[in-house]
Amino acid sequence: MTKTPQHQNAHENAHQNAHQDLHLVAGATGTVGREVVRELLERGQRVRALTRDASKASFPEGVEAVQGDLREPAGLKAALEGVTGLHLITFSGAYEPLATGPEILALARAAGVRRVTVLNGGGPSPLEDAVRAGELDWTVVMPVEFMANSLEWAEPVRAEGTVRAPFVDRVSALVHEGDIGAVVAVALTEDGHAGQEYLLTGPQALTVTEKVAVLAEARGGDIALVELTEEEAAAGMRAEGHDESTIAWLLDVYKNTPPEGRTVIDTVPRVTGRPARTYTDWAREHAESFR
Repeated sequence: MTKTPQHQNAHENAHQNAHQDLHLVAGATGTVGREVVRELLERGQRVRALTRDASKASFPEGVEAVQGDLREPAGLKAALEGVTGLHLITFSGAYEPLATGPEILALARAAGVRRVTVLNGGGPSPLEDAVRAGELDWTVVMPVEFMANSLEWAEPVRAEGTVRAPFVDRVSALVHEGDIGAVVAVALTEDGHAGQEYLLTGPQALTVTEKVAVLAEARGGDIALVELTEEEAAAGMRAEGHDESTIAWLLDVYKNTPPEGRTVIDTVPRVTGRPARTYTDWAREHAESFR
């Protein structure tokens, strides 16, 4: 039988799929993990998403959801089978640093994993230390403030058109979570990124006041900004269930944002080959959440 172009394309696609790498993404339901999954799919890769409850997780078509917990490495052997690229996070859901790095890395080596990326959680961690000390090709991705953090304002903006925040003049070079995912995907699928630390920022450094103005324009309605005192901000975090050490750390980061958090650098365009997305881009994408 003569092959039609459609048959030929199907055959070529099947051939390409057979040679695709398989990547396991931890934290796949999280803000960054979802973007890592999406970017890998766009690159034509096979993706296995690790989640603590696969029955409740929702992923794009073609993603294989597997149940597992980085706190319990013994249960990860099946999830790592056939995997060549591994994306890890350094904290559990309770903001507790994961101490299981050596066990996870041993399983990854045994499974034939070649590359591993780590999303830095804001400071040193035992898991990241284990990855850096290990034999696999590693890349550590260190983003500053996520643009997605602004979603914490969505409910009060919808309800009363107001944002309440401390230190409204603080400056942040906040980064689009999609750009974080893009850098991770590049590091997992291309040569030249082993042993690299990538600090990621967006293309602008903005104050809280400026961010609120951008959100107001995107939603097509005014947003009032009320500056909270440190004490008022701490009380609000307590009401949300944060412990005192987390509250103190967050307030210090807000009050004394380090130079790395407020200085624009070109890592995203340098690694991905495309411009870093702006806060205006993010606000337009999420405008409905604020209406």
